[in-house]
Amino acid sequence: MKIHVIDTGNFKLDGGAMFGVVPKSLWQKTNPADEQNMCSWAMRCLLIEDGNRLMLIDTGIGDKQTEKFFAHYYLYGSASLSRSLHQLGFHEDQITDVFLTHLHFDHCGGAIAWNDSKSAYRPVFKNAKYWSNEQHWQWATVPNSREKASFLSENILPIQESGQLAFIDRKENLTQAVFPNMDVLFVDGHTDSMMLPHISYKGKTIVFMADLLPSVGHIPLPYVMGYDTRPLITMEEKAKFLDKAAAESYILFMEHDSVNECCTVMATEKGVRLKDTFSFSEI
Repeated sequence: MKIHVIDTGNFKLDGGAMFGVVPKSLWQKTNPADEQNMCSWAMRCLLIEDGNRLMLIDTGIGDKQTEKFFAHYYLYGSASLSRSLHQLGFHEDQITDVFLTHLHFDHCGGAIAWNDSKSAYRPVFKNAKYWSNEQHWQWATVPNSREKASFLSENILPIQESGQLAFIDRKENLTQAVFPNMDVLFVDGHTDSMMLPHISYKGKTIVFMADLLPSVGHIPLPYVMGYDTRPLITMEEKAKFLDKAAAESYILFMEHDSVNECCTVMATEKGVRLKDTFSFSEI
C-alpha cells in the first residue's frame, strides 16, 4: 500500500464560527486570525494505492461555483485537486473509488464538474464508485435549514444520476471494516452519519479526521465548531475517540489544519492533549 497527500487548496472561515463558544483570546493562540477575524484552513485529501484499488478520500471544494460563492471563502494558493493528482503522475480516470466522509461542499465539491460546454454537470472521476451511506445521503438531499447552505445539490445529485453512487452499510456506531486495510467510524455530532476512515498503514492506524477534529487547536473537548448540528454529541464523540487515540497511538490526519498534516495525542491530568505534530511523509 502507498498513501499520498493531496492538496486541493486553502480557504478562510470566521474564527468564531470555527470555535463556537470558546473565546477568541483562547483559540487565537493556536489559530491566529487576520484583521477580518478569518482563520486559514486547508482542504487536504488522501490518495490510497492498494492493489487494484486507487481510492481518493474527499475531494475539496472544486471550481464550478460562482465567483460570488468563492468570494465568501477567500480561496488562496495555487494547489488544486487536478494539479496535485497530475503532479503525482495520476489521472482522474484512474481513480476507482471516491470515499466522501460527508457531503458538505468543502469535502465533496471536487467530485463534480461542469462539462465542456458548461451546460450540465459530470462526475470528475468517470470510472470510480462514489461512496457515501444511506443515512447521510438522505440527510444531505433533504437538508435541514441549518445545513442547507452546505449541501449543494449540484455537488450531490449528479453522483446518483451518473449511476456511480454506492452506499456503505451503517450497522452500528462502532468502527466497522469496509475495505481491505480500512475501517470506518460513524459519528453524528457535526452532521448525521459522517464517516471517519481508519487506515492500517506501516503497522500504524491512520485516522482521517474530517470535521470531528478540524485542527490540532480543536483537541480540547469544548473546542467545537459552531457549524456542528449537535455540539454535545460532538463532545461525547471526541472524548471517546481521543481516549482511544491516545491509548492506541493513532496518527490523526488533519484535513483542515493549515499547518499540521498529522498529529498524535496523549492522556494528561487535564484530559487528552496534543503530543506531536509532523508531516505525513515522516510516518
